[in-house]
Amino acid sequence: MVIFDTVTKKYKEDITALEDVSFRIDPGEFCFVVGPSGAGKSTIMKLLIREEVPTSGSIFFNEIEVPKLNRRLLPAYRQKLGIVFQDIKLLSTKTLEENIAFALEILDKSHKEIKDTTDYLLDLVGLRNRKMLFPAELSGGEQQRGAIARALANKPDLFIADEPTGNLDSQSAFQILDILKTINKNGTTVMVISHNLDLINESTSRIINIKDGKLNSDTGAKSFKSKEKEIPEKEIPKKKEVELSKEFEKLKEPLRDKLKKFAIKTPEILLNITTSDLKGMELSKKENKELANFVKKYLSKKKNE
Repeated sequence: MVIFDTVTKKYKEDITALEDVSFRIDPGEFCFVVGPSGAGKSTIMKLLIREEVPTSGSIFFNEIEVPKLNRRLLPAYRQKLGIVFQDIKLLSTKTLEENIAFALEILDKSHKEIKDTTDYLLDLVGLRNRKMLFPAELSGGEQQRGAIARALANKPDLFIADEPTGNLDSQSAFQILDILKTINKNGTTVMVISHNLDLINESTSRIINIKDGKLNSDTGAKSFKSKEKEIPEKEIPKKKEVELSKEFEKLKEPLRDKLKKFAIKTPEILLNITTSDLKGMELSKKENKELANFVKKYLSKKKNE
């Protein structure tokens, strides 16, 4: 599901957050990413959700090469992920029930589905009797459980929790761990970023240890060869060929190739990209003109339909 292939992330010439980090996570796994503060743990999450892009190396999520993902497609991509941040981020002006329901409303779910899913998630985290309370009225552990419920609303393929027990007492921390294990048993891949040694020592799950930006150890490492030794084909997800809409079939091949590269599969996606996106495509003058003519003809056709 996840492949980091010799990933390096530098913020400045003298600040290296990650250096040549390689690992893979299969569907259905439960793993911890551990290490001291500043080791590079949270950078891994930021790269995976494409809040940051690597300085070098490749990152895959299923068949998606994450760093090359078009920004217009980021919302759809991130819906495949459930994320709980260190600072929780529940909406303070909404009750716990409304926080979870809001995540479903954004996905345009029906009223019945919103009600049924919200009740199910509240039961999952043991907070049905607290649903009418606002975040400020909940304990730290309850807020974290509520954040987990909200992050599960979109039925993510991968659930990422960044220091989910960081400010909690021991009992609350183990409640969170039990919930995460239940999520994993139900089929969701789980990645927990943590430095809570008590929590980790009590678990038999895989531990990816990051130290000084490098992969220090991995208790569940799969056979993985770096670029220098050539990665076997079976280790890398095959990228599906992007299929362009029929409306693009008269465009010249070089321009079609660029549309494929940036996953601009339909005219509707094309019409929604920004000027900044266009610059990022690095089109030649001829390609810019060709694309402008296409848009003009397409809009004229739609107006007459």
